[in-house]
Amino acid sequence: MKNTTKLFLAIALAVAPQLAMAQKKSDPQGLVTYSLPSTTITLDVEAVQEKFHVGPYARFAEKYLGIKARQKDETTVQLTQISMTPLVEADHSRRYSVNVRKGDIDGTFLKLSTCGLVSFSDANFGDSSIWRFPTKVSGDFSGKGVSSNLTSESATLYRNARTESAYNKVSVQQNMVVEKSQEQKAAETARMILELREQRLRIVTGDTDATYSGEAMGAAIEELTRLEQEYMTLFVGYSDFQTQKMRFDVVPQADQESQMYVAFRLSDTAGLVPSDNLSGKPVVMEIVVQEVADPSVSADMLKSARGEVAHYRIPAVCTVKLMDGTNLLLQSRMPVYQLGREGSLPLNVILD
Repeated sequence: MKNTTKLFLAIALAVAPQLAMAQKKSDPQGLVTYSLPSTTITLDVEAVQEKFHVGPYARFAEKYLGIKARQKDETTVQLTQISMTPLVEADHSRRYSVNVRKGDIDGTFLKLSTCGLVSFSDANFGDSSIWRFPTKVSGDFSGKGVSSNLTSESATLYRNARTESAYNKVSVQQNMVVEKSQEQKAAETARMILELREQRLRIVTGDTDATYSGEAMGAAIEELTRLEQEYMTLFVGYSDFQTQKMRFDVVPQADQESQMYVAFRLSDTAGLVPSDNLSGKPVVMEIVVQEVADPSVSADMLKSARGEVAHYRIPAVCTVKLMDGTNLLLQSRMPVYQLGREGSLPLNVILD
């Protein structure tokens, strides 16, 4: 019994601060509270990261094959797809309350969310971001050689031969097994590539003792092409590709004079990174606001305006541009609430 009492006491002590905090943040009872709408621009971005591995015989590619090959390992990132979507959220910095008294307010007020009023229900902030970090990999050219790693070289040695009157040097021929140089292996690989091409040409033109037809010819040509491409990687290298998808949010600020924002950044090593990661080059969002005209209001209308009102926002129609340096990636028109104008609605007006 004592243990049960202690358990309930511990739970009460743990929950009490949270309940007190929840009560502290509660809105006054009897009032309808709401927030003005705010626009968040969401970017769904897809990029492909290329990790290029230089071939071990790259510097001999032009000499033996007549082609230019990349000479160093490189990692680059290329944008492949971007979508831009405006989402409406509650602006918690602009909150209002309305005293709902019988006969003073029409129930239609609670249905005006499509006209700029956001209710006090929780906002949906969408899916969480998924990070995909690239892994470090190195080039693997093992098993792609076409011949042995060793060769035979002849060397001339000398030994002293004794005669009756003196010692004389006598040459002795000796063969030694040594490791082939990089250029020797490159030359052998190039010869094999040229032989594969010649053999493939003979099969296609029928200039061969063997007879190929139908599926047999296709299989033979496919295998020769595969071998050629495998050996070519020793000269031209190969690339690993990794697709990365990220979601970034940009919230325009009405008090900011320049509507230019760093939406996200591109890093060759890390791929897509947030705007605060200075390791990548910035992709900039520019928002061009279309001015909202002032309403035509007479003096009589101002005099008759009285009573309790509800505040709302008229969104500004904006041209949103997404740029990578001077390159325009995407452009679209969309409404942005917080860059527009605020208005008020008398609550004693019956709306149809």
